[in-house]
Amino acid sequence: MSSVLLVEDNSTFRKSLKEMLALRFPEMVIDEASDGEEALQKLENTDPDLIFMDIRLPGKNGLEVTRIIKKTNPGVEVVILTSYDITEYRVAAFNSGASHFFTKGNSGSDEIADFVRSALQRKGRAAEASHRAGKD
Repeated sequence: MSSVLLVEDNSTFRKSLKEMLALRFPEMVIDEASDGEEALQKLENTDPDLIFMDIRLPGKNGLEVTRIIKKTNPGVEVVILTSYDITEYRVAAFNSGASHFFTKGNSGSDEIADFVRSALQRKGRAAEASHRAGKD
């Protein structure tokens, strides 16, 4: 079974992303954290396939948290989600170990779902990835 961790301080956006993922990937376990410290605590007991990480978080920012995560779990894919489509943020995200970068206002649910589907297939979870393909 695949799992994802959503690290986002905006509860409305986090809930919306969770609902979209749950609809398209019904077998997926979706956990949530509202800041970096909570995310790091959750990662002590879980091993998600994907982590969606906001850059601007209370306390440690998403780039710091991504660096910490990638040191202890280099196989997890961290996807940066931000409202700020700034070249410096993209460069910093990839330098921190993120595998992908989405801008909240410009990335639609189809694009995010396609990425998740592809990531699950790369991790050998093809059956889950194709479960709801194209049924949105």
